[in-house]
Amino acid sequence: MKNVAVIGAGTMGNGIAHTFAQSGFKVQLIDINEESLKRGIATITKNLDRMVAKEKISEVDKTETLNNITTFTNITEGVKYASLVVEAATENIDLKLNIFKQLDEACSEDTILATNTSSISITQIASVTSRPEKVIGMHFMNPVPIMKLVEIIRGYNTSDEVTNTIMEMSITLGKNPVEVNDYPGFVANRILMPMLNESIETLYNGVAGVTEIDTVMKLGMAHPMGPLQLADFIGLDVCLSILNVMYNGFKNPKYAPCPLLVNMVNAGKLGVKSGEGFYDYSESRKAEKVAQQFLK
Repeated sequence: MKNVAVIGAGTMGNGIAHTFAQSGFKVQLIDINEESLKRGIATITKNLDRMVAKEKISEVDKTETLNNITTFTNITEGVKYASLVVEAATENIDLKLNIFKQLDEACSEDTILATNTSSISITQIASVTSRPEKVIGMHFMNPVPIMKLVEIIRGYNTSDEVTNTIMEMSITLGKNPVEVNDYPGFVANRILMPMLNESIETLYNGVAGVTEIDTVMKLGMAHPMGPLQLADFIGLDVCLSILNVMYNGFKNPKYAPCPLLVNMVNAGKLGVKSGEGFYDYSESRKAEKVAQQFLK
């Protein structure tokens, strides 16, 4: 399995493409938007340059990695020779189902179809294909080239053979794969998102400010990044989407997203990606006022 197609050139997609290409795989990076592809390749190049500067790889390694990536705007063309497809599109169930219907028609019957979803049911995604035994979750962590964990999520019909293949492939990428079962949020986000949501609730209830909450968790719990800063880094819209998936899946109020989170997403305050969230990234300074305006 040396040909891997990656659907989506955003933060996760270009990181996944980078990781496979650096490990010697031929990667077809696919996105319907040409500009997204250009930004994705630019991001990969920048990250490789950083690794060269830190002497983690050589210039030759960088060149070989970039040469391993080919870009496409057409799914059918991009997946023609792929033994594995990893979908890393936006966390939207309708979009993912549509993509997997296309992949099922365009790919060879032996191709394994993986999704990088962070919360959506693998079984539901597999249900729109004629090969549910070959559909699996590969939940990479951001930033993909650095983070070691990959959650390998088995759908209801995912075969042992496919699971073992993907586990072994993840190891060749230098990752530590962990097999989990198909329930909303899997393991990582089922534990992480309620913590982030509770941090937002703590701010919403006026217990403490943004900086104070993050400082308590960094100094008191040895977290490398405070929960509100982490939420900004993940994307507040992504956090909201995952919480909604878990809330709808479990029907348990403990997963209901905080009203402050909902209001901030509705206002376009999405964190790092939009320049503002719980912190103000447009001016590279902390800004509790961004969240504070929704507390009135």
